[in-house]
Amino acid sequence: MHSIHIIPERGSILLTVIKEFKGLAAESLSIVAESCQWHRYEEGEDIVRYHDSTHSVFFIIQGEIRIKYYALSGNEVILCDLPRGEMFGELSAIDDRARSATAVAKSTAMLASMPATTFQDLLYESEQIAEAILKRLTGQVRRLTERVYEFSSMTLNNRIHAELLRLAKNHMISPNEAFISPVVRSDIANLVSTTRESVSREFSNLTEHKIIECQGRHKVHVLDVAKLAKMVSEVRGSF
Repeated sequence: MHSIHIIPERGSILLTVIKEFKGLAAESLSIVAESCQWHRYEEGEDIVRYHDSTHSVFFIIQGEIRIKYYALSGNEVILCDLPRGEMFGELSAIDDRARSATAVAKSTAMLASMPATTFQDLLYESEQIAEAILKRLTGQVRRLTERVYEFSSMTLNNRIHAELLRLAKNHMISPNEAFISPVVRSDIANLVSTTRESVSREFSNLTEHKIIECQGRHKVHVLDVAKLAKMVSEVRGSF
């Protein structure tokens, strides 16, 4: 980690990329910027670790952050990847408990951090930010509920389809096509609790059915997003 000196005026501009701060008045953004510290992390560097007792909130100005933890078996469990404009660490800032996961820089990243007490004050003082954080937390609950449902009711191949569909929706190149790059099969395996070999076998099956086309080791062209979505919805039922 390298600390960066950012003047509040520049910090106000940088913070406009954060979703929860969009539409915030310039004066309010300036106050937020004054309370932030700025850091640069290199790829692979830990930002916070599972069970750390730190409580700051982090805002992703540049780069991408992976949230994960390790099972007792030592297997990596990926919870999610957060891009520029997202935030993390708000749970510990709100409930004052130890970190629930590890955050690591997936790429070189620039972050702003805010002390928990300042973050709490911000929630009480700004109705707009409080509403944005509440919507963020409810969104997390909905996503986790969906993942629990998938793990308890869907076969392994169906879970791979669901994860591939999530990625496709974020990389659409036409109404019914997506181009995902990079696609790391071991990452998908860690997201659905399986092996890279199982993911590769299912990718081969999807290729045979002309739903996807693999281009090299880390690129996937989803040829028929609608068909993939139908496959997922059929096994999810009315959830």
